[in-house]
Amino acid sequence: MKLILAGLVLMFVVGIEAQWYNFPREAYQGSKDMWRAYQDMKEANWKNSDKYFHARGNHDAAQRGAGGRWAAEVIRLMKLILAGLVLMFVVGIEAQWYNFPREAYQGSKDMWRAYQDMKEANWKNSDKYFHARGNHDAAQRGAGGRWAAEVISDAREMIQSNSGRGHEDSAADQEANRWGRDGGDPNRYRPAGLPEKY
Repeated sequence: MKLILAGLVLMFVVGIEAQWYNFPREAYQGSKDMWRAYQDMKEANWKNSDKYFHARGNHDAAQRGAGGRWAAEVIRLMKLILAGLVLMFVVGIEAQWYNFPREAYQGSKDMWRAYQDMKEANWKNSDKYFHARGNHDAAQRGAGGRWAAEVISDAREMIQSNSGRGHEDSAADQEANRWGRDGGDPNRYRPAGLPEKY
């Protein structure tokens, strides 16, 4: 029901820029474009070609119109959710299952605290420090915190890269995220003069 409601709301919002009756057809065709690119990638089995096929599938789907763009985005999000579920399963093998949800919740709070501190500090060139700190604090909670930090970081970078941020900036943020999650000292990214309370 929620998915249908979300689809209707999205169709209404997108309908402002596109004729509503074209949206389902464009979404269906865009999904087929994404599937065709995936099948071609499997068939080609060519080293380092995945980015080409991902870009081609997204491009072809977007050419269909607003429905195709929407379908490509939904498929990308589904892959992220599936990866998160698989990661939860894999991590669950090495972590006690009953601790994982608590650690994930606490790790999410650590990430939120770092974000709030970054907004409050409003300090030039401090974003990478806060990214590393949030990931570091969350990962210290255990496997659940580490998982939460990775999912939140990946989702944030995906959203920001879709809003027009450069690839280099996103890659630098992800490097700081990994540094913190892997136990590195967040102060590596601390800008000069940032108040000690952070």
